[in-house]
Amino acid sequence: MTTQAFTGVATPTRTLLDEPHHDGSELFAPDGTPALGDEVTVRVRVPKGAGVRDVRLRTVRDGEPRLLPARRDGGDEHEDWYAADLVVHHPVTSYRFFLDVPGGYRWLDGRGVHDREVPDAASFRLTTHAPAPGWLRDGLAYQVFPDRFARSAAAAGRDAPAWAAPAGWDDEPAGSGPLAGTQLFGGDLDGVVDHLDHLEALGVRTLYLTPVFPGRSNHRYDASTFDHVDPLLGGDAAYARLARAVHARGMRLMGDVTTNHTGAGHEWFLAARADAAAPERDLYLWEDGGPDVVPPGDGPGADGYVGWLGHGSLPKLDWAAEETWRRMVTGEDAVVARYLREPFALDGWRVDVANMTGRRGSADRAHAVARALRARILAERPDGALVAEHFHDASGDLAGDGWHANMNYAGFTRPAWSWLVPDGSDVPFLDLPVPVPRRPAASMVETMREVAALVPWRVTATQWNMLGSHDTPRLRSIVGSPDLVEVAATLLFTYPGAPVVFAGDEVGATGTNGEHARTTMAWDQSAGGGPRWDPATLEVYRRLSALRSSSGALRDGGLRWAAVHDDAVAYLRETPGERVLVVLARAPWPGVRLPGHLLAAGAAPEVLYGGLGVRATADGLEVAGDGPGVAVVRLA
Repeated sequence: MTTQAFTGVATPTRTLLDEPHHDGSELFAPDGTPALGDEVTVRVRVPKGAGVRDVRLRTVRDGEPRLLPARRDGGDEHEDWYAADLVVHHPVTSYRFFLDVPGGYRWLDGRGVHDREVPDAASFRLTTHAPAPGWLRDGLAYQVFPDRFARSAAAAGRDAPAWAAPAGWDDEPAGSGPLAGTQLFGGDLDGVVDHLDHLEALGVRTLYLTPVFPGRSNHRYDASTFDHVDPLLGGDAAYARLARAVHARGMRLMGDVTTNHTGAGHEWFLAARADAAAPERDLYLWEDGGPDVVPPGDGPGADGYVGWLGHGSLPKLDWAAEETWRRMVTGEDAVVARYLREPFALDGWRVDVANMTGRRGSADRAHAVARALRARILAERPDGALVAEHFHDASGDLAGDGWHANMNYAGFTRPAWSWLVPDGSDVPFLDLPVPVPRRPAASMVETMREVAALVPWRVTATQWNMLGSHDTPRLRSIVGSPDLVEVAATLLFTYPGAPVVFAGDEVGATGTNGEHARTTMAWDQSAGGGPRWDPATLEVYRRLSALRSSSGALRDGGLRWAAVHDDAVAYLRETPGERVLVVLARAPWPGVRLPGHLLAAGAAPEVLYGGLGVRATADGLEVAGDGPGVAVVRLA
């Protein structure tokens, strides 16, 4: 796909439905998990107008490429289907399609059709590794930052610790400086219990809380112990109450753990510094120099140590040490196992800084840690889930045998923001020293296709897709208008993967960076609305969440891009029994005519959501060029 992304010249609408297509969904690949050595059938859809004369399947077996025959497997006057048999010869077996066309040949891989030679990196993948539990993508996941969600009646009776700067519930969060980590608003776990009705009405199926262990900050990623829940949040008893209440509503509860580091105030680190012969000494990385080394201080045990990105408050764990494995993963009372049991019975873990865990210099134990975490979680809870935090390209860590999924910043958040941001935005683009750039839809689609092509479809179908988190600016601050929030939310709820919402986005919360975005929920405005509670945006989220729950195609279907214009995209989500068309426009555009045969014979387009016009005519499906706006339409 080509684009004029940086010229300022508008590009015409490009239709993609005349291209052959394959993805890993049930229409094209086995629905179950194949075993090593199984022969499975994979299928490809070939439109009549593509000029394809022959189809072969290419795979690399024992290091050598092979072309395997494909046979015609159905079709009609509009398209042909081809099928080929593939031996699952590796735990992750890659393949792509060879298309013989007049004047040459084409390759079809996860990024699309190419009239040139391509590397194997984006080939399709079948995996023998068990998929993530189905509940992980069944419905909306909802992220809560405990200090900022709700205060229970008991919160007022708790004294703030020495590190904290108490704040009023309606105060603005600090976006930088010491207060960003020390402002304490006093939210607690019983406060979350008090507002589970809100989550249930929103269609939440998974509640994910950032850390609940004690620390020296409001974010608690600097744990001082893993042995109990922070008394400021209500302690172990409150966490158990929350777990019971969540599970009683049929929801899942996920915790957040740091496997890369602890806090400098952690009991393990204090013991290690106090006694060089203590077993805790082996848990950490000790060095005298380097960009991430905290220099030695004064006093006994004040050796140099490795801090996460050089931060002295976050000493890095050493995964070369057996003691680290025992305490965190393998021991009978290991951290990740203990909280999966009653009375908490967590359903899984999100792992902070997963991309750095076990990695430093030439040492790389990240994959081993991920596999061990998954094995221990499944030993405790056979339907447990493991999600990684990884802000950039995570494809090298997502073969399917470790992390079930990743927080999909690279393949969803970044490209979506770049398309939806208005001109002139000054909101910082995550870790880059520039504002979020405005780009045409072709750039968004290319990035999404490229990132998704690097992992098995089963991972793509479970990725945690987000429009914001506790580490990013708020969606409303990125896009500005409620209309564009609706476009963004429609993308979130209709794109393959699991939609994840940071508490407050559904009511229009604002914030210009990760710390500033950690706003409190304005529960006092929830009855009638107010400057911090937008009922119209809440209704958008509720309706889209319900829509996704009601549609098998939106939950489990494949993804076929249909049309791309600078200011609009259209795509199909398809299962064997349902086809749904999604149209998203950030601004007025020329509209597009799609093939009429997409509509089931004798049927009319069924508008499921949105106001953009989609109508059947004698010439095809006419999609109106209005915008901003959306349409979600069932075609079959």
